[in-house]
Amino acid sequence: MDIIRLFGNEEPEKPAQQEQEPEERKGFFGRMRQAVGLDRMKEAVSRTRESLSAKMEGIVALTRTVDANALDELESVLLTSDLGVQTTTQILDALRERALRKDIEGGEELRSLLKEQLIAILEAPQRPIPQPAEPPRVIFLVGVNGTGKTTSSGKLAAWSRAQDRSVLLCAADTFRAAAIEQLEVWSARSGVEMIKTKQGGDPAAVLYDAISASKARGIQDLYVDTAGRLHTKTGLMSELDKMRRTAARLVPGAPHEVLLVMDATTGQNGLQQARLFTEAAGVTGIVLTKLDGTAKGGIAVAIARELNLPVRFVGVGEQMGDLLEFDAKAFVESLLG
Repeated sequence: MDIIRLFGNEEPEKPAQQEQEPEERKGFFGRMRQAVGLDRMKEAVSRTRESLSAKMEGIVALTRTVDANALDELESVLLTSDLGVQTTTQILDALRERALRKDIEGGEELRSLLKEQLIAILEAPQRPIPQPAEPPRVIFLVGVNGTGKTTSSGKLAAWSRAQDRSVLLCAADTFRAAAIEQLEVWSARSGVEMIKTKQGGDPAAVLYDAISASKARGIQDLYVDTAGRLHTKTGLMSELDKMRRTAARLVPGAPHEVLLVMDATTGQNGLQQARLFTEAAGVTGIVLTKLDGTAKGGIAVAIARELNLPVRFVGVGEQMGDLLEFDAKAFVESLLG
């Protein structure tokens, strides 16, 4: 197996003793990062927001009290944003029940109640991220070809590195032509070492080497780019099972996360794909890519409600930093303002 080393990208060693940053300063920069994240999220969901907000304004423009007709129209709006039938039905049932107990007074109250519903749905599947007793934390990236899986592997490696964590990439997608070369590019961009084998090699074998190297070096996060697996390709799914067994044998509890990379532009079709992957691959979370390229960003809500899976990251562009850690409140605020 080959190891790609990028010594030119190494960060300078930090002093052993560092002065503690004042709490006010940390708080200030924390708020700045939060504001920047919200701005990026608003930009990413702008197409969905424009569609959703415009239609909501039209619903309540001619009436002070939101009535049954207005809620029926809202149902149609949510469906066109790709929340899906089950999720939309749950939200509308709750709003209709609320309207029966107490009138919904105009657009602002409707917007506020809708925000509460969406945030509750998105936060429901959130759970603590598993942390192994000893490194590495092993994260599998799974999904069909074309969703941005290899790209997301590189971006996640850069994200972990920005958190001051040591990282290694594993090129276990040995079936797709150019997959290894593509990950090499992202390895170089992120300044993270990578372990690979030749095309057509045994994915479980390269994973074994990557985990062994991670343990020897004390690597904290190991990201494993797996082959693009369609649910109909039983041989590939069997290979993924073999990789899971290999990981568990070397590191207790591994893989600690299995992130399914989904293309947001596929909408409800992607949801069905995700359902099949969840059953076969033990998916624990979603990386939702190309969110900036669709007016159907409501698919994030459908994922949380129908699959009981947390959205962990969203892709909002092609650059290294265009992967955001998902925040339910920021997402809903970006959608509805």
